[in-house]
Amino acid sequence: MTEHDILELFRATGALLEGHFLLTSGLHSGHYFQCAKVLQYPAHAEALCRGIAQAFQSDPPDVVISPAIGGIIVGQEVARQLGVRSIFAEHSSGSLILRRGFELRRGERVLACEDVTTTGGSVAEVLAIVLNAGARPVGVGSIVDRSGGAVKFGGVPFVPQLRLRVETYKPGDCPLCAQGIPVVKPGSRRERLS
Repeated sequence: MTEHDILELFRATGALLEGHFLLTSGLHSGHYFQCAKVLQYPAHAEALCRGIAQAFQSDPPDVVISPAIGGIIVGQEVARQLGVRSIFAEHSSGSLILRRGFELRRGERVLACEDVTTTGGSVAEVLAIVLNAGARPVGVGSIVDRSGGAVKFGGVPFVPQLRLRVETYKPGDCPLCAQGIPVVKPGSRRERLS
């Protein structure tokens, strides 16, 4: 899929929202990519994840890992296309951990997958889990990179399907807050709204 095709798919499914949003990173934005709305259609998930899987097809990882909740469908679909197992990390006491009996073995080659990256914080936490287990990160894939290419993962190849520079603001510098527009938190993690 081309970047234009991906944007059109987000628009057609109502997954590209406009307003005043609190992102998982704590930043504010006037645009929000609600990947769950597009990924609810398995054919769309397959198409959106195909480019990530193809980037690693010639030398596939042993396992795909994703941060819950947003990255789970992406990781599962990429792993399905690559024919490898898929696991996810969950939030517990403010950080991501492996639960449910999931584990990484020393030396395993691991691909991290996410739905949307803004600052890369969730992916960085997942990569720390990989490294702490003695496994080896071989890449990061995501559907949307909101940073316009600014996010880096310490030399680990990053393969987003759509790369945009979407303006974000610290809460104290947010022009949407200054206009009195109510902030909405549409994602999966609970944040206190001010």
